[in-house]
Amino acid sequence: MNIARLIGLAINVSMALMVLSVALSAAGARPREAFRNPGLLVRALAAMFVVMPVIAVLIARNSGLNRALLVALLLLALSPVPPVLPSKQIKAGGGAAFVLGLFVVSAVAAILIVPAGVTLIGRLFDRNLEVPFSVTGAIVGPSVLLPVVAGLLIARFAPALAARVARPISTFAGILLLAAFVPVLWTAWPAVVAQMTNFTLVAIVGFVAVGLLTGHLLGGPDPETRTALALATATRHPGVTLAVLGVVEPANREVMPVILLYLLVGMIASAPYIAWRKSRDPGGKKG
Repeated sequence: MNIARLIGLAINVSMALMVLSVALSAAGARPREAFRNPGLLVRALAAMFVVMPVIAVLIARNSGLNRALLVALLLLALSPVPPVLPSKQIKAGGGAAFVLGLFVVSAVAAILIVPAGVTLIGRLFDRNLEVPFSVTGAIVGPSVLLPVVAGLLIARFAPALAARVARPISTFAGILLLAAFVPVLWTAWPAVVAQMTNFTLVAIVGFVAVGLLTGHLLGGPDPETRTALALATATRHPGVTLAVLGVVEPANREVMPVILLYLLVGMIASAPYIAWRKSRDPGGKKG
């Protein structure tokens, strides 16, 4: 196994462990509670898999931005909630049950929606693009669905063990992700800096802002679901994005730096919203 594959494996393992730690620590949270409001789930899927791709297509068809940025936005718009998101949602005030439920639903939906979305976008731009269902399934299955199920089962049948190991697993996952991500960022940093033009940064910040606003508005009157959906809509899964990129444009070396830039700028751009939601009383209905 070469170093690139080893780093990729480390990133995927760390993401899976983060999901596991969230499921372990979400005591009493049952994802099925999220299904009690089907209207909210429909709006959530629409926000993530309809509104954001439509915005990305409009940007791509009506702007003169560089191609690498446009390809990155189109692929990111189709990607589901990333494994590092649930803990951020919960800390910002998102309800644990809804977060986990939304996570499972979006991951399952992505297996079907991402390949279909890539094909549709390809037709809009006169390209024949196909992504096998196995590509998205191979990412979201091991890194999302299996850790959620395992964590919830352990939390239910061995709650003392779950409470004891959740934090160490989360800490280890964070260290592993950092150890794997830093070499990638270090290697790609000159290419990332080269993408830091004014229009690129404005486009990324605007895209994140639209995601936050869309999720916030469609998240319903409950502050917890509103916060969770806002962050879920604005945040993308880099693993799925890179996997799809490897299928549709395997020789492209310009898009990955933009994806890394999106992750960095996205974290900074969403920080004020997270701080604002944390300042609100989740128990009150301040919205």
